[in-house]
Amino acid sequence: MLKGKTALVTGSTSGIGLGIAKSLAERGANIILNGFGDSEGPRREIASLGVQVAYHGADMSKPAEIEEMMKFAAAQFGRVDILVNNAGIQHVAKIEDFPVEKWDAVLAINLSSAFHATRLALPAMKVANWGRIINVASAHGLVGSAEKSAYVAAKHGLVGLTKVTALENATTGVTCNAICPGWVLTPLVQKQVDARAAAQNISNEDAKRQLLGEKEPSMQFTTPAELGELAVFFCSAAGNNVRGVAWNMDGGWLAQ
Repeated sequence: MLKGKTALVTGSTSGIGLGIAKSLAERGANIILNGFGDSEGPRREIASLGVQVAYHGADMSKPAEIEEMMKFAAAQFGRVDILVNNAGIQHVAKIEDFPVEKWDAVLAINLSSAFHATRLALPAMKVANWGRIINVASAHGLVGSAEKSAYVAAKHGLVGLTKVTALENATTGVTCNAICPGWVLTPLVQKQVDARAAAQNISNEDAKRQLLGEKEPSMQFTTPAELGELAVFFCSAAGNNVRGVAWNMDGGWLAQ
């Protein structure tokens, strides 16, 4: 379905980003990975699916490095057809205790990086009259939670950016949509589970049940593979007129 297309997925060396990259690769898309940590394992995993794969280690908090990544993508594959803005970090603290540098970092990586990648990807997409921009927001892009001011602000902003991007390109073949997951058992969330288990002297499984029970009626984590399949839908012909949505995949979190 996506043979000949190129997908750039930020924050894709693990977790949600890698799950989305794998789903797109399974449909034939060439993949550009980005992220910190081990890149060789993910590269081999994607390459085993029979597509071309490249990696760029841009720090998504730095606009100049994002520009270099987009130039690299164009040099490798001609253009980016599918942009998945997934890179994200988290910090938890009350507003009055929230370190200013942490606020700036969360906003830079979770929101501003999506703006920079989008503005650089759009011209070639518009010339081709086909493109897909998929912003990985969060249930926290639609509702709030205490002690997550920067993350919630950034994800709400990302949903707003999604709508504006969709509207500005509504008469073209370029669409923009947001995926809003609930709890996904990524390394980031596992750290929260571990911290809860340690603080309360409970098992990891009990900590997981507590975390899910507070928010997610299904009592099950959404998987990166499930999110990847939603991204594939957005890229399909069935998604041609799906524009500007914030699609929550959250086990009933927002239905409450």
